[in-house]
Amino acid sequence: MEHREIAEVIAYVFVDLAVIIVLARLMGRLAVKLGQPAVVGEIIAGIMLGPTLLGALPGDLDAKLFPPDIKPFLNVLAQLGLVLFMFLVGLEVDLSFIKGRERVAASVSIASILLPFSLGIVLALYLWNDHNVVGGEEVDRLGFALFIGVAMSITAFPVLARILTERNMHRIPIGALALACAAVDDVLAWSLLAVVVAIVAASSFGGVIAILGWSIVFALVMFLVVKPMLRMLVTWHERFGRLTPDMLAGVLVGILLSAWIAEEIGIHFIFGAFLFGVIMPRHNAAKLTHEVTERLEQVSVLLLLPVFFVITGSNVDVGAITLTGLGELALILLVAISGKFVGAYFAARAQRVPKRQATALGALMNTRGLTELVILNAGLMLGVLDGSMFTLMVIMAVVTTIMAAPLLNVIYPQRILDRDIAAAERAEMGLVDAYTVQVVVDDPERDAGLVSLACDLVGRETPAQVVLTRVMRRTQPKPEVASGLGADLLLMATASEELRQLARQIEARGLKASITSRFSDDPWAEVADLAASSASDVVVVRSGWGVREGSKEATPWPAALNGTVVVVSGELGEPGLAPHGPVAVVQDEEANGRAALRLAAQASIGRAVPLQLQAGDGRRAERRAAGVGESLRRAGVLVADDEQTAIPSLVVTPAGVPVPPSDELTPVLVVHASNADRDRDMDETLASIGGSAQA
Repeated sequence: MEHREIAEVIAYVFVDLAVIIVLARLMGRLAVKLGQPAVVGEIIAGIMLGPTLLGALPGDLDAKLFPPDIKPFLNVLAQLGLVLFMFLVGLEVDLSFIKGRERVAASVSIASILLPFSLGIVLALYLWNDHNVVGGEEVDRLGFALFIGVAMSITAFPVLARILTERNMHRIPIGALALACAAVDDVLAWSLLAVVVAIVAASSFGGVIAILGWSIVFALVMFLVVKPMLRMLVTWHERFGRLTPDMLAGVLVGILLSAWIAEEIGIHFIFGAFLFGVIMPRHNAAKLTHEVTERLEQVSVLLLLPVFFVITGSNVDVGAITLTGLGELALILLVAISGKFVGAYFAARAQRVPKRQATALGALMNTRGLTELVILNAGLMLGVLDGSMFTLMVIMAVVTTIMAAPLLNVIYPQRILDRDIAAAERAEMGLVDAYTVQVVVDDPERDAGLVSLACDLVGRETPAQVVLTRVMRRTQPKPEVASGLGADLLLMATASEELRQLARQIEARGLKASITSRFSDDPWAEVADLAASSASDVVVVRSGWGVREGSKEATPWPAALNGTVVVVSGELGEPGLAPHGPVAVVQDEEANGRAALRLAAQASIGRAVPLQLQAGDGRRAERRAAGVGESLRRAGVLVADDEQTAIPSLVVTPAGVPVPPSDELTPVLVVHASNADRDRDMDETLASIGGSAQA
């Protein structure tokens, strides 16, 4: 082996890192464009830089770019990336997903582990004769069989969660069930792997018992002693308002020491890092978790994990697969895919999960991703897998990950998904068939007046309900390796609690209240979807909502939104302050004008104040206003006389019609008509007001 000066080694490592980062980012972006997780592209980039592609080209390029004496330095960086990744995997384990689904989640998880584990052992016993020598030493048959069985049993929670969130499937029952099953699978599979590693690493039965005993002691200390101490991180985060360098340093020290202890025990360092992630605080720790994930991903995703993929790829040689190897690969894929699918499908059907949902669950549980590579590399380090078996298993991991999203698109087409999302939202919000006013809440404290206005706009419609909607634009990009789902759910739970305070204000008015909160990069599209699923008659939104900060564009309004849209400008007063001035409406015979008249009449009824009709110029406009006023009086609406000129508490104007001069503090409602208002003429509008007023 060529001897290099340390300066040359450092230079080589820097160049290698630059090449690795560039190719990993390019392949990651290509994978996303093809509808795959970015990590799939990065794994393939690592394989490309190994003997599979670079080494197959003339000139032995892989050995020149990654010489044997440079690889140990890269390997240290790769293992550090692996430690940080396993911590993030543990951080994402949240068994709150299984609440209410315990029996189904446990049944599906156990079945989707036991069947592929058993089939994997049978297959391994068949393959052992051809893969029983590693580094000149014979591989233990039992250790090989157990390891292959565990490798067949893994489901990658981060990749599964990412697939679900990108298709919005986490909002329907089968998505929530898949998350619950994957969370249980994570705990069971990693525990099983720890036992298998102990068996492989120990030289005797007594050694296995000692390793397992120390592992139990280690876990107890982590849960009973270290976990309560970590609660201080939440207290410090709340005090400083951010993740400080000292706090992050403490987390890193905990990860590294936990990994070292696990390695000393004999169960591989990945378990220590994983366990430290599991015991991190969950209660009131959403922002802390998000910041820790974001900081560590900036290092691990951009720099360290791509190096791990290259180290993995250097042991993968697809071109060296023989005809016999192709037959073995077919058997491995058959066992891996059928074992997971059949186990999950039939366990779900036994729990009366419908066929389509059970099929989707089977496809999702087959997702293996980067988690599988972690296990395979552990097998390589322990001397359980030879080069050809390692290559075949890596191909299996890539194939089963790539196939998940396309299969899901076939099993769960978009039209059926949209239907199920709408049904789930109605069930979640507890909606009934009633006159519905949807309020888009931005600042729960400031928008209390907006909620009061929504109650006024109900008028005398019955039955009626008010839906409080909060759509938060994601200010930070989602993590690339971790799903980020746990932090999102905790933040949405916080937003929902704030909405519940406003819901009590609605219920005090004798109306039914429902709440919902969402993350979205397109807030108005989300509001339109929620309005459609809740069959909203009116959507109330503050002027400027949905426009990016610093933008000069006007408030967008999707034409596809069926409910009448009310855009409010101006302050609506303190919460609970009862307005006493009349409601003024600007007359216009177009669709927007008819919608404005209808809502102004309902607001005057809801507030028990007179309605001021502001006519246009000319005698014809005055006669028209007089006729409308008389019709409204017959419908039971209190219409102000011409001589009553009190300052209005509210001005309602059709979209596109200039707002008349008024007190600058007076809130103005700009009304965009719904399709229903466009289909009505003025007589039908007046009749609908009469029906609501006399109800």
